[in-house]
Amino acid sequence: MEEKYKNIHEDIISRCLAGDRYAQSELYRLYSKAMFNVCYRITNDRDDAEDVLQDSFVSAFKNLSSYSGTASFGAWLKRIVINKSLNFIKKNKVEVVPIEDHDRYAVDDYKEETEFTHTVDEVKSALLALPDGYRVVFSLYLLEGYDHREIAEILDISESTSKSQFNRSKKKLREILNKEGNYEGQFGTTG
Repeated sequence: MEEKYKNIHEDIISRCLAGDRYAQSELYRLYSKAMFNVCYRITNDRDDAEDVLQDSFVSAFKNLSSYSGTASFGAWLKRIVINKSLNFIKKNKVEVVPIEDHDRYAVDDYKEETEFTHTVDEVKSALLALPDGYRVVFSLYLLEGYDHREIAEILDISESTSKSQFNRSKKKLREILNKEGNYEGQFGTTG
């Protein structure tokens, strides 16, 4: 039997389970900003992210009784948000280009970064400028912590395609940052 996780918002969750609308509002207030950021990184559109966020919270409140408490509520909710975001992306046909269709970019082609001179906003903008397939794989791997096997299963692609998309996304991110100026040393250099 898994040990129950002590959730800091256990009281609010219990009140939500009892149908307390104020508690639902409070839980939404506590988690909506972070979950919106997850939605936005995946969908790349504010309106779509807001729609997915709302759908995610509706689903979470509807299925709150299935929250077992073996992980933090935030982790449980984040899984719902990611799944809803990915379902939205799949429904809207994000194109992931198979590895056979492009030259392969090997991780070894990049040197270790020496200095990072871009602001967080510059990197966020560059990330949002990536093609959907690149951005989704990049976000799932680097920002959400999925491995390539998991990404392959989620997106119904091969593991090598996931790795290729990730490597191409890094290359494209470098190109975008390079166009915006002071690039030298960002995310390594091409070989």
